[in-house]
Amino acid sequence: MLRKLRIALSVSFTVLLTVYLIDFTGTLPQVFKELARWQVIPALLSLNLLVIIVLTLLTFITGRLYCSTLCPLGFFQDVVSRVASFVQKKKRFRYQKSLNWLRWLVVVACVVAFTTGFTFLVGFFDPYSIFMRMSVHMLKPVYLAGNNLMELIFSNFGNHTFYKMSIYLLSGFSLGVALFGFLVIGLMAWRNGRIYCNTICPVGTTLGLAGKAAFVKIRIDESKCNSCGACGRRCKSSCIDTKTHFIDYSRCVVCFDCIDVCSQSAIRFTAKKSKISVQTPVDNSKRTFLFALGATSLAAGKLIASSSVAPFSTKNKAKRQVPISPPGSTGHDNLLSKCTSCHLCVSKCPTGIIKPAFTEYGAGGVMQPMLNFEHGFCNYDCSICSDVCPTGALLPLNKEHKHELQIGQVHFVSENCIVVTDGTHCGACSEHCPTQAVSMVPYKNGLDIPFTRTEICVGCGGCEYVCPATPHKAIYVEGIAKHQKIVLEKAEKKEIEVNDFGF
Repeated sequence: MLRKLRIALSVSFTVLLTVYLIDFTGTLPQVFKELARWQVIPALLSLNLLVIIVLTLLTFITGRLYCSTLCPLGFFQDVVSRVASFVQKKKRFRYQKSLNWLRWLVVVACVVAFTTGFTFLVGFFDPYSIFMRMSVHMLKPVYLAGNNLMELIFSNFGNHTFYKMSIYLLSGFSLGVALFGFLVIGLMAWRNGRIYCNTICPVGTTLGLAGKAAFVKIRIDESKCNSCGACGRRCKSSCIDTKTHFIDYSRCVVCFDCIDVCSQSAIRFTAKKSKISVQTPVDNSKRTFLFALGATSLAAGKLIASSSVAPFSTKNKAKRQVPISPPGSTGHDNLLSKCTSCHLCVSKCPTGIIKPAFTEYGAGGVMQPMLNFEHGFCNYDCSICSDVCPTGALLPLNKEHKHELQIGQVHFVSENCIVVTDGTHCGACSEHCPTQAVSMVPYKNGLDIPFTRTEICVGCGGCEYVCPATPHKAIYVEGIAKHQKIVLEKAEKKEIEVNDFGF
């Protein structure tokens, strides 16, 4: 019964989180964003005390139930392991000693990476971030392709329930990282079940300390056990030594598989110790390290990995020198110090303008989100990316604050403008500026040319997106390292009607 309940909760949580992640129609309400906040590392980075307290108490009471119920990467490993069990009829699992030196090496590496500003490295090991990248870069394109196939089929019969969506590569590097995680962790789960959780995962290692002191545990009643070894062969965490009746609670994920397979009812999930239960002494040094880790995680590490920014140039090729961080980040420092590159904001952006960076932020900002206006621009009234962020890297914004927020500044390269090169009328950039930071002024021969006011530009990128100049844009947005507040007069504001095209 316990196992079935655990599986039902795990399936429900992971499926709902995944569907919300890849949903591009807005079918699921935004309240489902709260599912992403019930993860350990995002909760620590955002100082979500409610989640931290609940998950801590849950672990001290029931052990690592979080790992088997709420962790989406744990669900992925269980699915792979289950498929492998049908393919491989041999005995798959046996007790293995814990590789504590490797487990704590990864934890120390994550703490050092966080405190030195390389927070994205934490995301390489964070189970939540790994699963989200796999979903965004691998699962969502497949989902979009399926939607486009349905659109093709239905449209042939005059039914337009579905509409075609653009599919393009967000980042080759991020796709490679997602694919690497999928293959490596998938292979580990295929061969050894939850070995990633119990050997590499920093969340599993730290929760394992609390799991050792849990009030309710999986316990073996030696008076009933006939030493058949079925529980050890079924344990995907490889933490049950059937010869000595020892359970390594630091690795047990409380999946209840051992209880389900025991024919003698010798294994129970209980707070009462059996007559002969074997326990190892608590390693106080590790417990001390847990408290130190918690203190470190609650303190935002100062970013020291910021790269120098090249000086602005007005060459014919308008190349952005400073990346544009998403609204709500307040600037590069906050983004780089808290973002784990889960790419939830990348997936949920309705205009698809948020993409993972490579080296734009420097060595400390690999895979972190930035704005790119190749396929659209930032809707003047939209703040979805800041609303869904679970780590606090993007802070929530209301519409009023969004209208007053400058995330970049407009720049005009006159020699690229078609008014100059082709002697023709345009004005597309001015028409799509919500603050009149771009306006048209007389040029010559009855033509008008763009005039820019950087002090009232919000950096939405509408002007850059619609600029028809090729091969190089005549107008573009340059990022700023720290977001600013602009002051607009009432007369300067425009009422923008947003249609299906985003403007």
